[in-house]
Amino acid sequence: MKDNKLVLTIYFIALFLMVGCDSFTNVDLPSSQLTAKDVFQDKTTANAAMVDIYANIRDHGLLTGYPMGISCELGLYSDELMYYGISGTGQSNFYTNSLLASDQEIAELWNSSYNQIYSANAIIEGVASSDALKISDKNQLTGEALFVRAIIHFYLVNTFGDIPCLLTTDYQQNKVAHRLPINEVYAQIKADLLKASELLPEGYIGADRVRPNKWAAQALLARVCLYRQEWNEASNAASAVLNQTGLYVWPSDIGTVFGKDSPSTIWQLMPPIAGANTYEAGTFIFVEGPPPSVAISDQLIDAFSDNDLRKSNWIKAVTNGTDTWYHANKYKEASNTGTSVEYSIVLRMAEQHLIRAEARAHQDDLIGAKEDLNKIRNLAGLGNSNAVTTADIIAEVLQQRRLEFFTEYGNRFFDLKRTGELDAVLAPIKPQWKSTDRLLPLPESELLLNPNLEPQNAGY
Repeated sequence: MKDNKLVLTIYFIALFLMVGCDSFTNVDLPSSQLTAKDVFQDKTTANAAMVDIYANIRDHGLLTGYPMGISCELGLYSDELMYYGISGTGQSNFYTNSLLASDQEIAELWNSSYNQIYSANAIIEGVASSDALKISDKNQLTGEALFVRAIIHFYLVNTFGDIPCLLTTDYQQNKVAHRLPINEVYAQIKADLLKASELLPEGYIGADRVRPNKWAAQALLARVCLYRQEWNEASNAASAVLNQTGLYVWPSDIGTVFGKDSPSTIWQLMPPIAGANTYEAGTFIFVEGPPPSVAISDQLIDAFSDNDLRKSNWIKAVTNGTDTWYHANKYKEASNTGTSVEYSIVLRMAEQHLIRAEARAHQDDLIGAKEDLNKIRNLAGLGNSNAVTTADIIAEVLQQRRLEFFTEYGNRFFDLKRTGELDAVLAPIKPQWKSTDRLLPLPESELLLNPNLEPQNAGY
């Protein structure tokens, strides 16, 4: 009976995902199909519904490790990656900053993201209406769904600017949704994360840290507060995570950071089958030159000092005897290894140290800021920072963020944008760069379906 319910759950989830794939304005579950009430009468099927959302995040949209995810596309869009593939493709358009509102890649990022938000809303509503689930299970599932809704909205607002903030599965509301100002979207993201922090347990459900806990919500909250320049809140949220020394352990070997069992991981995405590893490895690794698609940019290679262990451990050189290219090598297993050894890490301890370092520096706690900064530098084999002034410490923190988080979910692009450095850094090296490129275009197909999304972002 439970097996039958599980099959029905997967079918149900697939249905409401597919219904939303063309447009988030068309995501109403047909009344003739399996109802949410059936799914949320049993813990097993309800959990299966939640797990299916993580699989969708892994496979589609902004956070996928495939080439169409932002780890690759925003790496090309900024100064992390160079493109060697066929011109006129989606990746080529990201690299040359020549995106169009009609590009299929833009529609994929948008629709997959709202598809995932819709799925999270379906969990929230289904759990709330259930009279069978235990309170503890309701809290867990609702907290996870709020976390998912928050993280997807976070990446959408940083990529597209003013966006709809969808909090329901109601088709009639969603099809006429208006874009909200960035500040209002952030307010909802913070509200979701604070509620998720209350509902989620401190420990992890199962092994491998693939189901977010209270501290995953706090880690994302720390980032949100950093982006909003809420320094005290950012520092406090990061400290709340870093203080969990029974869960999170700072690595002693930089080569272990991206292993699936790393105790510095806060939240990660599991591969689809046993023995598989990350999509990121397949996206970035190449074995002969010239590269078939993407490679690390000269600007990024030159930013590393020769004695930086991140350069020797997380980047690999490929030569044909004449020329040399480099690929990201954080994830090293591009094929099935029998037993999975690498998962896609979304949140990790290093970010919390650098969030707290930056926030502390802005609050004139320079000693504390340098303590966090030196954690990062020392693991990379570098000595303590010589920075003295507030401005120098912040500059060093941003430099370490560049070296630490390359090819991880658009961190470099977002850092340049939030610090007002996009034009100064990218205009000299990207001939087609325009100031309006700080935002991607809204999909043309969505504007046609819902005029309330107008106006289109400037420059498109």
